[in-house]
Amino acid sequence: MLPQKNINKKLGELLVDAGIITQAQLDEALELQNDKGGLIGEVLVQLKFTTEEDIAKMLTAQYGFAFLPLANYEIDQDLIKLIPERVAQQYCLIPIDKIANNLTIAMSNPLNTQAIEDIETLLNCSVQAFVSTSSDIRKSIEKYYKETKNQ
Repeated sequence: MLPQKNINKKLGELLVDAGIITQAQLDEALELQNDKGGLIGEVLVQLKFTTEEDIAKMLTAQYGFAFLPLANYEIDQDLIKLIPERVAQQYCLIPIDKIANNLTIAMSNPLNTQAIEDIETLLNCSVQAFVSTSSDIRKSIEKYYKETKNQ
């Protein structure tokens, strides 16, 4: 379930407007993206023009998703068992909370509607997505799925 927000500008333009990157850096990143593919946010981070956190926060501003840093967040093992590790890794997401038939997940790309639909189908529930950084999610996947295997 994606929040409805009027999107007037692209992520790169918002980063330039916010003074996080320059137009020249955006142009360089777009050129690299054209050559090698990938998401513009990931390209900007690879080039070290910005941080994952800046990208995540800008996505929250652009699309109306809430930002959720995972560093100090404790996730219940029963939630981890709901989503197979390979699915969590494939879509770079992790379950955060479940109330009744509503699952909250943190993901690095909340615009991936296929991921959200797959989780909704897999678990027969509604999904609400929060934005987190890829590295935060990968660390959480490593931590919590390792704990599940050790039980």
